[in-house]
Amino acid sequence: MSTLVNFYEMLILIYIILRWFPLREGGLAYDIAVVLQSICEPFLGLFRRIIPPMGGLDFSPVIAILALNLIARFVIGIIV
Repeated sequence: MSTLVNFYEMLILIYIILRWFPLREGGLAYDIAVVLQSICEPFLGLFRRIIPPMGGLDFSPVIAILALNLIARFVIGIIV
C-alpha cells in the first residue's frame, strides 16, 4: 500500500514538473505528459475545485499529496 502511494506521489510530481515547460506536440515528453494528465488530473481536479489557483500558483498538488498521505496512513492504521 505504501509503495503504491509513493509511486502515485511521484507520478503527480513528474506531471507537475512537466507542466512548467512548454512541450511540443508529438514529442516524447508531450506524450508522457498526456498519459500522466489522464492519470493524475482526476485526483488533482478534486482539490482544484476546493482550492483554485491563486496568483498563478496552484497549491492543489500539495494539498492532494498531503491528503493522499493522510488517507494512506488511516487505511494502513486500520489494516494493521
